[in-house]
Amino acid sequence: MALSTLTSTSSLGITRLEHVSTQKDPLADVGELNYEQARDQLVDIVSRLETGGISLEESITLWERGEALAKRCEQWLEGAKERLDAARKAREE
Repeated sequence: MALSTLTSTSSLGITRLEHVSTQKDPLADVGELNYEQARDQLVDIVSRLETGGISLEESITLWERGEALAKRCEQWLEGAKERLDAARKAREE
């Protein structure tokens, strides 16, 4: 996966590193993310969309990535729930 690292500074003066895929498909790396990575990127996307000041095209791209990230988070949470259910069932037997 090809990544480019960008830095940005928030209005509070906090600098953050952002890893952006340089691949043509902005969703290609979503399946490789762990829960925390996907959640953090999703939070950032929501913030950027709420703040505004970006083009319609970038907004659509961010929205699509956000949808994919939300789905990835859901996959992780469903997997965690299944593991917990299995552990509870094993304990009850």
